[in-house]
Amino acid sequence: MKQMTRQGQAIERDSFFIIDQEIHEFRGGHHFDAMQWPVVRRAIHTTGDFEFAKLFQFSEGAVEAGLEALKQGCPIISDVTMITSGLSAQRLSVHGNKAYCFISDEDVIATAKEKGDTRAIWSMRKARDLGLLDGAVIGVGNAPTALYEILRMVEAGEAKPALVIGIPVGFVKADESKDALVEQSKVPYIASVGRKGGSPIVVSTIHALLAQTV
Repeated sequence: MKQMTRQGQAIERDSFFIIDQEIHEFRGGHHFDAMQWPVVRRAIHTTGDFEFAKLFQFSEGAVEAGLEALKQGCPIISDVTMITSGLSAQRLSVHGNKAYCFISDEDVIATAKEKGDTRAIWSMRKARDLGLLDGAVIGVGNAPTALYEILRMVEAGEAKPALVIGIPVGFVKADESKDALVEQSKVPYIASVGRKGGSPIVVSTIHALLAQTV
């Protein structure tokens, strides 16, 4: 917020007011609690799409788990660089959070080509091997294979993230991967089910969480 001008703050404030007003007056309200709604509202603000109020799902205590991890300075692991590029450096600096994405690393690319897997899978395995996944907030906005790999590692006891934000966009396994996330109970999650999603929604979700830590 310190980087925003007064006019920018006023525009954001007015936008949130309009979203709150419209969701209640014209769209039947919402069922989210006081900690979940800022996440969903920011997604609507980012996209202009009120359907996200029907698509977002939270496991019990997910927001609380994410906030606690972020306050402790946890790493943020993403599947694509669009997420790390989109995160506010100022907001990350408040608690010393660092964002990582390994999908373009030469060793990840080489191994993925050798094994015939996606780079997203091996980027998550690199994060695991570097000891970054335990206690981390993980954001997946593009690659369903990254989300499936995280779930595999959680099931196998190879990783214990604090929170998984699963919002990959697309037509091949995107909705199925999010269904798999919400159907499990071993790791807290924030998901937006169906085909819609994408890196900007992951960024908006993390920003909404960071805003609640101060």
